[in-house]
Amino acid sequence: MNHPSKRGASANSDGNENRDDERRDGPAKKPTPTSLTHPISPPTKKRRLATPLQHTPPTEQSSAPSRPFKSPFHLTSIRDLPPDMNRDTVTLKDILDDPIIVECWEFNYLHDIAFLMRAFDQDVRDLVKVHVVHGFWKKEDPNRLALQEAASRYQNVTLHNAYLPEMFGTHHTKMMILLRNDDTAQIVIHTANMIVRDWRNMTQAVWRSPRLPLMRPTETASEEEPRIGSGAKFKIDFLNYLRAYGERTCKPIIDQLATYDFSSIRGSLIGSVPGRHNLNGTSPTRWGWAAMQQALQAVPLSPGRATIAVQISSIATLGPTDAWLRNTFFRALSGGNPPSANPPPTPPSFKVIFPTAPEIRASLDGYDSGASIHTKIQSPQQAKQLQYLRPMFCHWDNTAPGTTRTPASTSASASINPPQDAGRSRAAPHIKTYIRHTSPNTPTNNTIDWALLTSANLSKQAWGEAAATASTNPPTMRICSYELGVLVWPGLYEEGAVMKPAFLTDSLPEEGGQGGEKSAVALRMPYSLPLRGYQADEVPWVGTAEHFAPDWMGRVWSDG
Repeated sequence: MNHPSKRGASANSDGNENRDDERRDGPAKKPTPTSLTHPISPPTKKRRLATPLQHTPPTEQSSAPSRPFKSPFHLTSIRDLPPDMNRDTVTLKDILDDPIIVECWEFNYLHDIAFLMRAFDQDVRDLVKVHVVHGFWKKEDPNRLALQEAASRYQNVTLHNAYLPEMFGTHHTKMMILLRNDDTAQIVIHTANMIVRDWRNMTQAVWRSPRLPLMRPTETASEEEPRIGSGAKFKIDFLNYLRAYGERTCKPIIDQLATYDFSSIRGSLIGSVPGRHNLNGTSPTRWGWAAMQQALQAVPLSPGRATIAVQISSIATLGPTDAWLRNTFFRALSGGNPPSANPPPTPPSFKVIFPTAPEIRASLDGYDSGASIHTKIQSPQQAKQLQYLRPMFCHWDNTAPGTTRTPASTSASASINPPQDAGRSRAAPHIKTYIRHTSPNTPTNNTIDWALLTSANLSKQAWGEAAATASTNPPTMRICSYELGVLVWPGLYEEGAVMKPAFLTDSLPEEGGQGGEKSAVALRMPYSLPLRGYQADEVPWVGTAEHFAPDWMGRVWSDG
């Protein structure tokens, strides 16, 4: 019998990611690198913060008739699910198999160079200029050495190591920049490592910008402050994000992207870059939880009971109390423009969606998928963390307790699934989403105020520490890792529009899908509704523990 073992990350194989201060998710049992000494901060400009985007961007007319909009987020295709559960999904080849791509910048934590190169059109894969940005800065790191060896087989591949000044930081961003010979550029922000396993049977998602044209020679920047959610603000934040890598790494692509028109983009960039950041600085770009806090100023909130679902694949050490979680992170996520009616809306409740060991055992890849999903509950501090998280925990697979899923059920027609079934229960989650639902326990009436697709898991390293103040200094925050995501909300598409969850497709049902006279934006759901909370004796999947109950393929999870 084949018994999969717990294993560490490899630059060119399936592995772990998302190191926290205990280095739980990085390459196994490697020494902690010493911190680089040079500070990093985003570039500053003497200008006030960008003003919020009101309900309608300039490219949309509020008087337009009601109409549906397809989901801005797309799930990736799952190899072992049938076609009717893979409608409107994308593969890596869908993104890269384009003969007019001339240059690709690929940012990620794990990289399989051969897998990446196979995705390009076969006629141009030896001609495309491929830049791979990784976080293995230490010269003797085996991951870096393996990456160098793999890249040496391709004359058109150039490696760049990201500047990482923080001891516990990772280059965790998952993003591609594509330049085409028709003078268009495209930005692709997603959740998958550039390895086979992540694009095979794990739930992932992709946001793709429209193809961005070159600016006209006579076009000049507006003197007005770019509004939150506009393409102009997105461009400022995106170029500031790339500048954080330093001149040696990203200057060529920064100079190129500066000449492109971003006005067709709907969304707000939510990024993290390592370093200590002044929360009162003059830069228009904020990072981590402060970026969410800033962006949500522009988002109208719906009346009614709201739940913010935090769906992640890794939970770091957050502390023995919920002080950071409640007072910093959840407070930032709770912002927005409330409805004008009094009394003020009730604060949202929070749910944390994370799989249990039985869900990992039943997943399409069985225990193998558990190598990509991380938390710990063994130490006294971790046990305290479990205690305050437990009331919020919800299952990835919301099948009623006692229901058994067999391998044969993966081929069942989607037509027998209820409308709230996302069809991804057995595709283990590597996706990360943060979604504000209203009336989440009545799925047919559920609407969405905003949704974030990101590489950032639930950790201080990704989102930033609590604000620190001193008598002589402004408030600052510390971030350890590179992360990147996109925040969307219905007002970006049309004034008065609503956003609704879409299941098994990127579109809403024709009947009732547009919310009466209001235009409706679909949001493709990676998980089913309603959510199902943990039972009192249930705990999250822990990859560092041994699991002797066999998965559906008869394997156990052990060091033996």
